[in-house]
Amino acid sequence: MKHIHLSLLFASIVSSSAVASVALDTAKRFNLDPNKAPSQNFDLSNWKLTLPELGSEQSAKALEITKQQLSDTQQFFVHPQWFYSDKNTGALVFVAPNEAPTTPNSKNTRSELRAMLADKYDEPKNNFVVASHPNASEYGAIGGQLKATLSVHQVSSSGNDKRNGAFAVVIGQIHGSDNEPLKIVYRKLPEHEYGSLSWSYELSPEPKLQDAVDSNGKKLRQDIRHNVFGKYNLHHGDIDPKDGIKLGEIFAYVVNVEGDTMKLTFTKNPGSDKPIVKTFDVNLAQGNYQGHKVDLGYQNDWMYYKAGVYNQCNTNKSSSDCQWRGMEAGDYAQASFYQLELKQ
Repeated sequence: MKHIHLSLLFASIVSSSAVASVALDTAKRFNLDPNKAPSQNFDLSNWKLTLPELGSEQSAKALEITKQQLSDTQQFFVHPQWFYSDKNTGALVFVAPNEAPTTPNSKNTRSELRAMLADKYDEPKNNFVVASHPNASEYGAIGGQLKATLSVHQVSSSGNDKRNGAFAVVIGQIHGSDNEPLKIVYRKLPEHEYGSLSWSYELSPEPKLQDAVDSNGKKLRQDIRHNVFGKYNLHHGDIDPKDGIKLGEIFAYVVNVEGDTMKLTFTKNPGSDKPIVKTFDVNLAQGNYQGHKVDLGYQNDWMYYKAGVYNQCNTNKSSSDCQWRGMEAGDYAQASFYQLELKQ
């Protein structure tokens, strides 16, 4: 037994060393400097930032760091808990606990960037549309590309495994005025070595049906989920998804909206001689997604990119039924970005 224990320990050390080596090589590939602030390693000039703490004593809203503050070259923004450069690699680290102040329309905490194509939050030029939008010229861009290379280091260690939000974090999005044509999700059960990467398309009903349900009590506005690496809906007792992604393992995604089409590319082992690539194409204007007649699509909607950590765990029993036992207990989400490029 002692021999087996030492063998496992040695294997763990070797594995950790290999992960650290890949992380350093990836950081070098993207010219990251651990002594620099995030906005010195990454172009954050077209983003604002939401952090999981109070914006003011008079408000329960999460802290907002404006586009101007985030790109200030005199005072490079860093938050020591939620948004900082990794001390070894220079990767951009996002952290969000299970319980903290949130944005007004969400129960989940986030340390997350929101694309800002204009200076004012509520003007059309701040967002993008697909090419067939009837008033496309009024907006900031037609389509655009988001590229990210990252690793997830932590998801909540508590939660109800029957809820897809438990043990999960959103690491990239396209958000519309109400719904989300894209959410990229990493989820790992505590007993598993591997986590799963998936993405979802949210059906977009007409406004009066946004909160309506069908005859079975299921919301008409729902996420249609797609597996990429592993399986999104695993429960306790299910087999470890060995085609998935471990905590700390680096992977990449590219979201490219061209014309009316959203093109998704996901890569395991990026930068290696044996990458594993999966792609998906979705017509965002078409509607009727996978035969769901309630879906109007996103032809007439405006959208924006998001990236970072949007923790899907919260203490609501009807949602993910996670706990808040503190950071030491592992009730938080964390990811490190080695590449984050927005082209619009």
